[in-house]
Amino acid sequence: MFILFGMLKKVLDFYTKYFAFWVIAFGLAAYFLPGPFVAMKTGMNWFFALTMFGIGVVLQVEDFKRIAQRPIIVLVGSAAQFSIMPLGAFALARLFGLPPEIAVGLILTGSAPGAMASNVMSYIAKADTAYSVSLTTVSTLLCPILTPGLTFLLARSKLEVPFWEMVISVVKMVIVPLFVGFGVRHYFKEKIEKILPVFPAISVTFIIFICSLVIALNKENLAGVTGIVLSAAIILNIYGMLAGYGVGSAFRMNLARRRTLAIEIGMQNAGLGTVLALKHFGEQAAMPAAIFVFICIITASAMAALWQRRPAEPSAE
Repeated sequence: MFILFGMLKKVLDFYTKYFAFWVIAFGLAAYFLPGPFVAMKTGMNWFFALTMFGIGVVLQVEDFKRIAQRPIIVLVGSAAQFSIMPLGAFALARLFGLPPEIAVGLILTGSAPGAMASNVMSYIAKADTAYSVSLTTVSTLLCPILTPGLTFLLARSKLEVPFWEMVISVVKMVIVPLFVGFGVRHYFKEKIEKILPVFPAISVTFIIFICSLVIALNKENLAGVTGIVLSAAIILNIYGMLAGYGVGSAFRMNLARRRTLAIEIGMQNAGLGTVLALKHFGEQAAMPAAIFVFICIITASAMAALWQRRPAEPSAE
């Protein structure tokens, strides 16, 4: 039994680690065979809620203690997260003259919280993983107000933005399942520890599905707008990574934390952006978020692999 569980853990770890490959593979499958993905559209909100439940199970009390122990650097990182990317997305939407639905989708993507995948990337890059977890946790807790609020402020000239409806959606899909998962881990710790590797795999599975669903729904539209959207998403991602690293340098953080900020700010929870766009703005608005998932996973994986070979010096910070 122990050997069987060990083998299962290795399989799940492999599956989670190569998140980027599965996103691309299923995205291609959705493009050429959209039917099965489109058929599951009605379960999208539940799928994302299960994603956040899986993330909540992985969180521990110690993750929140880290936030209390280092409030200044967490505040700096969170402020950078919710200023650099939303304003960058707004500027790119204006620069590229994007259609209203696409512009709103890009701004919504920029206004999303940090991606949980950034924690894995920070670990692989030998950056400050604890700092990454703290930043992702705080931005996720702030997103019910800041994500709809920033989208409303920056995109309302493009389309009507249903602020309160988005707030309610984020609370239902993010905060409630996140804390349910956290509670399950806290009260059933011994039992959950035995099957813990299952939960990150659950989250990865549903994020892959959400991205694939958007590709399937937009198969007819992809050929016409992908060039513009792809360019804007690539620039937004690279700009976010460079700006994140720059903020870390400006505040004289050590090398590991500068790398963490680059990954954390460059990677958005575009899965959430995708679900909100589909629910409140339509299929085309979800395209920037879905494409951004591909881009940020690829660039973050490349940087993590590079930095892994050039580990940061240990610091007394």
